[in-house]
Amino acid sequence: MSIFDTGDTLLHWREDGDPNGAPVVFSNSLGTDLRLWDPVLERLPKDGLRYIRYDTRGHGLSACPDGPYGMGALITDTERLMDYVGAKDAVFIGLSMGGMIAQGLAVKRLDLVRGIVLSNTGAKIGNADMWNGRIDAVNGGGIEAVADATMDRWFSKAFHATPELQLWRNMLTRQPATGFNGCMAAISGTDMMTSTSDLRLPALGIAGTEDGSTPPDMVRELMGLIPGAGFELIRKAGHLPCVEQPDLYAQHLIRFMDSIGHGTNG
Repeated sequence: MSIFDTGDTLLHWREDGDPNGAPVVFSNSLGTDLRLWDPVLERLPKDGLRYIRYDTRGHGLSACPDGPYGMGALITDTERLMDYVGAKDAVFIGLSMGGMIAQGLAVKRLDLVRGIVLSNTGAKIGNADMWNGRIDAVNGGGIEAVADATMDRWFSKAFHATPELQLWRNMLTRQPATGFNGCMAAISGTDMMTSTSDLRLPALGIAGTEDGSTPPDMVRELMGLIPGAGFELIRKAGHLPCVEQPDLYAQHLIRFMDSIGHGTNG
């Protein structure tokens, strides 16, 4: 485990894979931490690729500054971390909130990003009233007050019948409420439709057929903003297909990276 001081907060991050490999950076969703990517990393090549993960501010083992946060701050955190670890010309994989960070980072620092995977995300997610309602619920009853509804949106019906569901519910409810609400405020205030439509780089969108947070049509609309972008729909998966269908998810990532010559085939 490593901690990086961005000058504004402290980020927990870790590195796996080949330290001399081509960088691949992962950014987690709201309510999860870098362990979100464990199932996929087990299935990705061990040689030729350097995997960087981090906990978004207010999540996991990263610091939890007072909120609310702005999306610009989340993007700057990531930018500074990538500069610090020397992860330039990276493939950036972001899920949900992490996908918004990916879009903003690619607009701001194209030198850091050669390709993006936008998983279960959108240029705009929800509306202010929806997010403010959830923030109020957490202020009143903690994350526990929204946990069951969140699990319903995140996972397929089949996954709800497994004991593993409790692991992800625990991860959600054990995040700091201040960080959770701070990041919800960041998402609430974000609309990247115009800026993302200016992007010109390799991009892949991934959606889950049973995603109750960012449905497939939302992801398709997002990828339509980027000329030449690909799109993959993963069946029997909700908002976190990297958890429910890690084999397929890893295959899509490998195929995308191979298509742009990133890593061992580069």
